Amino acid sequence: MSTSKLPRFKNEAEEAEWWAKNQDFILQQFEKVKAARKIGKGTVARIAGERAAQSGPSPTITIRLAEDDLIRARTLAARRGLRYQTYLKMLIHQALDSEEKRAGRQ
Repeated sequence: MSTSKLPRFKNEAEEAEWWAKNQDFILQQFEKVKAARKIGKGTVARIAGERAAQSGPSPTITIRLAEDDLIRARTLAARRGLRYQTYLKMLIHQALDSEEKRAGRQ
């Protein structure tokens, strides 16, 4: 692979195949960045921690879900390597964003 840009993927299977086929390229890119001392240390975790500290802790809530929906959420979350609570929060956030955009168009 001659470029350092990540290609656009049609689906997760295509992306997984690309990552599997380009492991040498990924290692070369990592080594290049490492040699240039441009690797951040814990950047994502640090930013998430800073944002959490600014906004305070999330309130704890209880939502009743049908057992079938909970099973589906757990299955889909596992496929993505997420905890099901994280996955559900992500879905709710996406749905709220979508509804706000739709309501703004009306």
